[in-house]
Amino acid sequence: MGKFLTIISLLLGCCFAVPLHAMSLEEETKLGREEHRKIVAQVGVYKDPQLQAYVNKVGQRVAAESSRQELEYTFTILNDPAINAMALPGGFIYITRGMLAHLNSEAELAAVLGHELAHVTEKHAIRRQQRGQGLQALNVLAAIATGQQALYDLGNLFGGVLLSGYSREFELEADEVGAKYMAKAGYSPEAMINTIEILKAKDRVEIKQAKQEGRKPNVYHGFLSTHPDNDTRYKEAIRASKRLVIQYDEFIKADEFLRRLNGLTYGPNRQAGVVRGNRFYHPRLGIKFAFPKSWHFTTDPHGVTATSQNGEATFMVSTARYAQGMTPKKAADEALGLEVREGRAITIAGMPAYVGIADRVSSPYGPRPARFAVVFDEVRRTAYLLSGTGQFDLRKIANDQDFIATIFSFDRMDGNDFRLAKRPKVQVVRAEEGTTMEQLAADSPITTYALDKLRVMNGLYPKGQPEPGQLIKIIN
Repeated sequence: MGKFLTIISLLLGCCFAVPLHAMSLEEETKLGREEHRKIVAQVGVYKDPQLQAYVNKVGQRVAAESSRQELEYTFTILNDPAINAMALPGGFIYITRGMLAHLNSEAELAAVLGHELAHVTEKHAIRRQQRGQGLQALNVLAAIATGQQALYDLGNLFGGVLLSGYSREFELEADEVGAKYMAKAGYSPEAMINTIEILKAKDRVEIKQAKQEGRKPNVYHGFLSTHPDNDTRYKEAIRASKRLVIQYDEFIKADEFLRRLNGLTYGPNRQAGVVRGNRFYHPRLGIKFAFPKSWHFTTDPHGVTATSQNGEATFMVSTARYAQGMTPKKAADEALGLEVREGRAITIAGMPAYVGIADRVSSPYGPRPARFAVVFDEVRRTAYLLSGTGQFDLRKIANDQDFIATIFSFDRMDGNDFRLAKRPKVQVVRAEEGTTMEQLAADSPITTYALDKLRVMNGLYPKGQPEPGQLIKIIN
């Protein structure tokens, strides 16, 4: 889950002129409205009017049972791939498209929105400030990163499913109060427990993936600590609300809820290209290449990077313009200043290229020997630099065969490639007799841990299988 833009600014330190515990309804609403405009401008609203109207309808039904009827509640889907939900003072509630992709019923949606409503109605931000935690005014002037770090830091002040968000006390209170709201609205509080288990499963997958890749896990929700498996307090508190459940004859069935998610965008907002299996496509540049299976793929403003599962090797691709009279060899020797140990001029996919090994190339691991190629697209007047490095390489290149295979897979896209290179979407399909999650994962464009991720999305983690006839979500 690598970041694709560096955060340039986060929260400015201007304190509230009026203490939050003394804030009037008008002041609270004004603050929320101002920050709402910033969030919408920075992150963007997910452009699906029908889905937006549906989420608002469910949210308003739950809000009608809240303890603060003086607030005018607003529910917004953010165009954010992260699995997140949050709330601002004044009744501004947000859920990301990433979170929606992981829900499997209207009741689970009501649970997420009810939890966020409870953070607002119980004034958790205000109560935390009263305990001396230094709540400050918000100024969300941050570049967006994968996982929307700006939103998580915002949420650390004002709510939601977050990295360090609220204390266990406040999170459990939001569960309990939110469960009461949804029960009064006609939804079973059991859906709150289901949703929490999905979020815990998501954290487990990320922790497992980070361990195998030798990095720190990006666990944003903290539900494994606030809702540990050996603690039944939150489940008992939620289930106590069952007695409040009313009959709701207009319930939308689970199948109908899932159908509403059909076509939901999956993955990063800003991505340099599209990954299908272990092949990368860049429609704007019209190029493609394959990287080793099981490698992790990320993009950033400088190019794209594939990293081995253990994090000990990387392959990077970047672009540049080249001057008149330049050749791939001259670019390697002069423009890039590579200390070429061995190299030769060749042709790759009909394009002039220069392939070799260079000593002490800048890499994520520091100066390392690299297998490289410089490829010239003479039609677009674009130079491609492809380079592979290993963390522990001294002179020999341990993953040289992988790097060579990736270099020689570099090619121009054809018509079929452009059809394949459309942005991934959530597709809702009906499981047939013999359908397994393993089969679905093998056909998925998700590049790493597809099986675990699809199981989490469908509430089947860690080892569940779909029943014949069951509607399930895949990525296509």
